Amino acid sequence: MRAARASFAAVAAAVLLAGCSSVRLAYDHAQAFLRWRANAYLDLHGPEAKELDERIALFLDWHRAKALPRYARLSEEAAQRLGDGLSREDLNWGYDALMLHAREGLRAAATQIAPLLDQLDAGQIAYLERRLAEDNRKFARENLQGSEADRRQLRARRMQDRLEEWVGKLTREQVERVKLYAERAPLTDAQRERDRERLQKELVAMVRKHEARKRLPDLAAQWQQGRDPAYVAANEAWRQEFYALLLDIDRTLTSAQRERAMANFRRYAQDFTVLASRGGAMSSRTQ
Repeated sequence: MRAARASFAAVAAAVLLAGCSSVRLAYDHAQAFLRWRANAYLDLHGPEAKELDERIALFLDWHRAKALPRYARLSEEAAQRLGDGLSREDLNWGYDALMLHAREGLRAAATQIAPLLDQLDAGQIAYLERRLAEDNRKFARENLQGSEADRRQLRARRMQDRLEEWVGKLTREQVERVKLYAERAPLTDAQRERDRERLQKELVAMVRKHEARKRLPDLAAQWQQGRDPAYVAANEAWRQEFYALLLDIDRTLTSAQRERAMANFRRYAQDFTVLASRGGAMSSRTQ
């Protein structure tokens, strides 16, 4: 599953969310970046490589025309809601909107990549399996090593870094609240690892049967179906702790912190709007 998801929509999101100041530059290089990421999992040459470029271009054209205008509206509304002070209703709205856009993007990406996956031969499928195994080892190194205390400390540092990207330096009180979140929220990395492996097995089995065109779009858009109920429950518990953190941080924001976060959202909205206006430019580069 990761080959299809990471190579297109998820990677595109990573490019876009790399930082407010670099959104346009990153998006303008998305064609090359997505090709590089896809080639990390797919051993393609000749006509197949050319087809990959064409399919990436088609996905990015769809993304400019359909997804970016929605991202712009979402970012602008997020700025307005943040300016009024966040509520749980706002967080539910944001989560639901992001999930909807993610599903649409993943379905569009899977629709493009699926016919190419159905062409893979036995050697190429073996290459995909090796790359997925390497990816899993990397995930384990980055997320599953160390004691529980070590992993909770790492979570706190990562969350502090993310928040400070948006609002600037946190106050001592806010840092302590982040630490409390890191202690309270369940650690789900081991469950995430098992769920990743479940999806990967489904993907490889699908590719072996040459059924990606028929099945991958639905699997990509409904990646949460079939999860272990314990993982579903842990994810929900994590989300509620995350919401509580955001609401408490929001209540303690200084005026400067709030203004910075709102400005970040509005820069996103502006960048998404500008990028959406450049329709067709990406695909023309591959012709």
